[in-house]
Amino acid sequence: MVPALLRQTYSSYHFNFMKPLLIDTPFQEWNIKGLPVYRNKQIRKWIYEKGILDFEEMSNLPLEVRKDLGNEWDLRPMELVRVEGSQDTTQKFLLKLRDGQLIESVLIPATQGTKGIRASRLTLCVSTQVGCGLGCKFCASGLDGLKRNLSTGEIIGQILLARSKAKRRVDNLVFMGMGEPLANLPAMIPALDQILSPEGLGIGARHITLSTSGLAPKIIELSKYPAQIRLAISLHGGDNRTREQIMPINKRYPIEELISACEKFIEERKKMITLEYILIKGVNDDLGQASLLAKHAKRLNAKVNLIPYNNVDGLEWERPEISHIHSFHKLVEKEKAPRVTLRMEKGHDIAAACGQLRLKEKKTQNLKIFAGQKD
Repeated sequence: MVPALLRQTYSSYHFNFMKPLLIDTPFQEWNIKGLPVYRNKQIRKWIYEKGILDFEEMSNLPLEVRKDLGNEWDLRPMELVRVEGSQDTTQKFLLKLRDGQLIESVLIPATQGTKGIRASRLTLCVSTQVGCGLGCKFCASGLDGLKRNLSTGEIIGQILLARSKAKRRVDNLVFMGMGEPLANLPAMIPALDQILSPEGLGIGARHITLSTSGLAPKIIELSKYPAQIRLAISLHGGDNRTREQIMPINKRYPIEELISACEKFIEERKKMITLEYILIKGVNDDLGQASLLAKHAKRLNAKVNLIPYNNVDGLEWERPEISHIHSFHKLVEKEKAPRVTLRMEKGHDIAAACGQLRLKEKKTQNLKIFAGQKD
C-alpha cells in the first residue's frame, strides 16, 4: 500500500461532453455498478494483458453488458495522430487527448551490442503533463507553458498504445517526456501502482526511471513510495549561476537544497541515482563545470549521464563540437565521478527531444487556420 503522504485524491479529467475514462480509476478500486467481481477481473485482463480498449471486443462478456459498459464508460484516453521514425529505430508518437490537447511519447529500441547484435529491449519515454510550467531553457515542452496535468489513464494509455504499435512488451519506462512528473504525483502514484502490479502491466520497479528538474520537497516525498523505482535529476549546471541560466526552478530550489534532498532520497532508498547533464555550447560546457559535476556525483555516489544538446527550433542554443564533448566527458571521468556515460541522442533527425513534434504540429495547424482566414 502507498503511504498516506502520497495517496492523494487524484482528478480524472471529465469534460462535460465526455464519458468518464475507466482507466483513470485504478483497477484495484473498480466497482462497476451491477457487475460481479469476476467480470471486473475479465475487463482488467482485456485491458492490461491484451491491450483491448473496446468493450465490443471483450468476447467473454455478455452482449448486453458490453453495450451498457460502452454507454457508461470510455476506454480510449487518446488517439494516434502521427508516427515519425520506423519500427527498427526510434519512433515518435504524436497523440491527441480527448479534449484535443497534444502530447508525445517516444519508443526507443536498445542500442546495438558490442558484437553488432541489437538487444531486444524496448524503452518508452512517457509524458506526464500537457506542456510544462517550469520553463527550462533547452526544452521545447515548455515553450507555450503548462496546459494541464495528465490523468492516471492518460499516463497508462501511452504505454498501452506503444505496446500495441510495437506488437510486443515495453520493457523499460522513463518518465522524461513532456512535463514534470513530480508536479503531478496525484496522478503518477496510481499510475505507478498499476504499472508495477503483476495484474496490471507488470513492469518491474528497476525498469522504471522518473526524471525531475529538481522539486526538492517532492523528491523527499517520493522517497516514501515503497517500490524501488529509479530517480534521475536534471542537473545541467554545476553551480547556481550556470544552472539558473538554464533552469529557472534553481532560483526556488538551489543546488545545495537539491543535493540535500537527493541525499535524503538515497539514505531512504539505498539506491544510486543519476545526474543528467545536457551539454550546451558556450553555456554549461566549460571544463570548470565538468569538475563541479564530478564533485556533486562523488558526494552523492551518483551516475552521470552526459547528453549533447538536441537543437530546438525557436531556441538559439547549439550542441558543442564532438571533440569538446569528449574532452568534457574525459575530465568528468578523470575527476573520479563514480560512473559516467555519454548518450548520443537517438531520434535527432525526427525531432525526438521533448515537445518538438507537438510544436511542429501546432505550427502546421496555425498556418492552416491563417491560410483559411486569408481566403
